[in-house]
Amino acid sequence: MRCARILAFIALFFVVSTPALASLRIAAAADLKFAMDDVLSEFRRSRPGARIDVAYGSSGQFKTQIQQGAPYDLFFSADIAFPRELHAAGLAASDVVPYAVGRIVLWSVRHDARGLTLRDLPRTEFNRIAIASTVHAPYGMRAEEALRAAGVWSAVEPRLVYGENIAQTAQFVQSGNASIGIIALSLALSPQLRAQGGYALISDSLHAPLEQGFIVTRRAARNPHAHAFAGHMQTPGARAIMARYGFELPARADRLR
Repeated sequence: MRCARILAFIALFFVVSTPALASLRIAAAADLKFAMDDVLSEFRRSRPGARIDVAYGSSGQFKTQIQQGAPYDLFFSADIAFPRELHAAGLAASDVVPYAVGRIVLWSVRHDARGLTLRDLPRTEFNRIAIASTVHAPYGMRAEEALRAAGVWSAVEPRLVYGENIAQTAQFVQSGNASIGIIALSLALSPQLRAQGGYALISDSLHAPLEQGFIVTRRAARNPHAHAFAGHMQTPGARAIMARYGFELPARADRLR
């Protein structure tokens, strides 16, 4: 009887622990939605047994959640400052790795945005203009900087509608709830959005760089899948996918700690 109980306990241990060892939870900035899905499709072919879950959202909110103990193994931020803060607080199991520089664009389904600039936004036909949150979404912060630098912030501020993250901002424009928006180039280049509207690249001289970085979190210090995926982001295949979605790529990192 005692032997049976021990065997049952061992069986229960493996049922409970094996999925945890074979899992990977990623918190990723919303601008990565399409690019990251493609990178993960490639990665899954080399790790068929791994269960990989990705949450897309605002980098600032993810940073706060990780500080509060959220169970993420990797954090891909649209602003490298956020993972640097976590690293400084002892919440990272790797160096902070720069993985991309993002760009912002004007994008619309209703209007041909290809010939537009920020100085056109005060026109009456742009009655609702979507940008991401300027509080916790890096793309929203850069949008505000660009609008101010272009001298149109005061004119357009009453018409702004704010997405929680850059993906929701694009949805506002896609659904017609906003006539135009400032979104990530990576989203405008996705097959889904590219077929619906044109875009105009916003000069990066109007805002601070959207330097993006990631960390393996302290929680994943011994998770082999987390470190494997961190390395996979440096492979030629992953970098080619990122470039295809309009990201500027930093020099390849030689090692992760």
